[in-house]
Amino acid sequence: MLRAEMADAVRTPEGALEGLPDFPFDSQYRDVDGLRLAHLDEGEGSPVVFLHGEPTWSFLWRKVLPAVRDAGFRCLAPDLVGFGRSDKPRDIGFYSYDRHVALAATLLEDLDLQGVTMVVHDWGGPIGLRLAVEHAERVDRLVILDTGLFTGHQKMTDAWMAFHDFVERTEDLPVGFLVRGASKQDPGDEVIAAYDAPFPDPASKAGARAFPLMLPRSPDAPGAAAGQRVLEALREDRRPTLMLWGDSDPVLPLSVAERFAESIGRPSPRPIPDASHFLQEDQGPLIGDLIAEWLLAG
Repeated sequence: MLRAEMADAVRTPEGALEGLPDFPFDSQYRDVDGLRLAHLDEGEGSPVVFLHGEPTWSFLWRKVLPAVRDAGFRCLAPDLVGFGRSDKPRDIGFYSYDRHVALAATLLEDLDLQGVTMVVHDWGGPIGLRLAVEHAERVDRLVILDTGLFTGHQKMTDAWMAFHDFVERTEDLPVGFLVRGASKQDPGDEVIAAYDAPFPDPASKAGARAFPLMLPRSPDAPGAAAGQRVLEALREDRRPTLMLWGDSDPVLPLSVAERFAESIGRPSPRPIPDASHFLQEDQGPLIGDLIAEWLLAG
């Protein structure tokens, strides 16, 4: 891996991330190959790892996490490299599917997590589901929300293609604007500001810009073969899986969700009412309750 000093990483000032709405959580930090990586670590019990995607950070889980923690589980929510309180290499070429997976895997290894429930959303899906396959001895259950696996064969929606083209031509990506646009209810200016807060300048947004651009759109593109391997492994996988999906997601609609569930041998997802792509914003407490109930019943 590239070391942080080589990567020329941005570190968001602590003051920029203080006093955020409904976010009473303190981050823990690890140094990985010269990069400071942040994660939340709340509660005690069997570990539940919440992986965010594009262009969010652990703040996304603030309304989901309490119900799971209070049900007797240890909740860990990392900020992927380039997001939240984690360091943000300025070079967009730093970011790749393989590197995200390798860096995320260090959380499992450094904390020696066993019996993990992996909760994934958006780009957290390709990363977390690959971790679940490649570190199967550590991961016992899966919770899948509005995501997919990218094999180069998938058909992208018009909404996603428009998003891709917008990111490609926009260096100063309006992170909060994107979250607002893919939420069913307007989260409000304070919440939108909290999504913008980790990114003090355009250079700090390289990781957020990289995700859509590195998605493989042909089977020979980087990351496609790994995505295919994970898809095939999950098809034969019998670990307990809960799939929840926003009923109004314009990026990954329910029809996509049903095809994805079928491709990995799972039943159709449970629709979450009045929820768009960022269903954690629209229905966070409900999602937290559903995950907690499912875990307790298992």
